Amino acid sequence: MVKTYMITYDLSKPGQDYSDFKKILTEDISNGVWCHFWDSSYLFQTNLTANEAMDKLRPAIDSTDRVIIVEAAKDHQGWMTDKQWDYINKMF
Repeated sequence: MVKTYMITYDLSKPGQDYSDFKKILTEDISNGVWCHFWDSSYLFQTNLTANEAMDKLRPAIDSTDRVIIVEAAKDHQGWMTDKQWDYINKMF
């Protein structure tokens, strides 16, 4: 079953290349529906659970990084452009 999640993170190791983290998230975890409208967060859809998604990301993070994945709900609000809201609302 496809669910929508929000992931937010602090990838804190100076000089570390986190391109693998982003590639795993957008290509291996997401079903192709994702947005990255914030510096350190993504909203994405997947058939995986939050635990399964985190397991896939583990090789791309280290002990100083912080990550949380939370299932997103239809009850959401914020300050975004109309175009961003249109994309986000289609995820629900």
